[in-house]
Amino acid sequence: MSELQISLIAIGIVVIMVVVLFNWMQHRRFRRSAEKAFGQKPEDVLLRTGMAAGAPVEEEDRIEPQLGNESTLEFHADPIIPPTDVAQRVADLRPEPRLESIRPDPDPGPEPAGLSEQVAAAARRDPVDKVDGVDTLSGTDAGVDYVVEIHAATVLPDSSLTEVLQRKFDFNKPVRWLGQRERGAGWEDISAETTGARGYIALRGCLQLADRAGPVSELSLAEFRDLAKNLAMRAKAEVDCPDIRGAHARAVFLDEFCAEVDVMIGINIISMDNSVFTGAKIQVMAESSGFKLGSEGMFHYYDESGVALFSLGNFEPAPFLHSSMRALTTHGITFLLDVSRVANGEIIFGQMVHVARAFADALGGIMVDDNRVPLTENGIRKIKQQLSAIQSVMQARNIPAGSKVAMRLFA
Repeated sequence: MSELQISLIAIGIVVIMVVVLFNWMQHRRFRRSAEKAFGQKPEDVLLRTGMAAGAPVEEEDRIEPQLGNESTLEFHADPIIPPTDVAQRVADLRPEPRLESIRPDPDPGPEPAGLSEQVAAAARRDPVDKVDGVDTLSGTDAGVDYVVEIHAATVLPDSSLTEVLQRKFDFNKPVRWLGQRERGAGWEDISAETTGARGYIALRGCLQLADRAGPVSELSLAEFRDLAKNLAMRAKAEVDCPDIRGAHARAVFLDEFCAEVDVMIGINIISMDNSVFTGAKIQVMAESSGFKLGSEGMFHYYDESGVALFSLGNFEPAPFLHSSMRALTTHGITFLLDVSRVANGEIIFGQMVHVARAFADALGGIMVDDNRVPLTENGIRKIKQQLSAIQSVMQARNIPAGSKVAMRLFA
């Protein structure tokens, strides 16, 4: 080694030592400045003498139901099925025309994480009172509708019915009109086709209090009430209109409750090696398994009665369309279950998981949650617990999941 090389090495060592020393001095100076600026160190809340040992730590008031975030994949409950058997595997799971309802446990015990105290309190409230005489098949309920009643001594003219039907869409919420043709008869939906046949001696107008867009406004309630009063005045009939402020308060409470239980559960399937799934293969698998492609860009799986149980969409933003499905490629697909719109949620969720496993096997993908964390049996069990809790709360509120009333509220 020459003297020049030795000199360069020595100079390099000196430079490094100078830099290290300079950084240490800068760090020390900044630390002293910070301590001087902020004064005393903040108190460590864990060392407070006034805190009792084992005192509970405050948690968030509400935890949205989420998919499990376990770090390893543990699906070994079912044997692996070849991709060619996906259609047969899904067909075996097709539900019977009528499923047995799941009764909520009379003593459910502690509420699973994922529901706020507001939902738990709603479950303990008395059921919603029904309006006397309302046809239960119509789905009209004082708990979800602002109901006005008009009783006339003679048959109401068709011209008045035409006016109220023309204004059905003026109140930013769904409106239904029911008619009674004679005293003691049942109530039937009024439409343009039903007017003119003997007429009605009593009317019942129903303005829905809330939907997924929010609660009805006081202005809409007042306009609907005025419509009923004007109709009754022209027909010289009696009219019964509930209080507007009370109805609006019920609408706000109903909307808050619906927001608590309006949950969508998703299971994603992504490729394990960053490869892509072809739209052609996804379409063939979906259609052979009983799914039907809708115009909004998602496949839907229906029961024997034509009720959508769960859906299959693209994990990426592009929708599934008939025109572009064959040329589409994607890194993942998503199965979705709308909790509030499906009865027997645990059964349907189990079917969706089973179908998702079959698709994952056939596509060579892996089931993950929204954070791309592999979904485990423990995660699936937690989802079932939260799903069951949500639907039990809806049952206690007299809005069973999948019922006609629920389908209106969560349309």
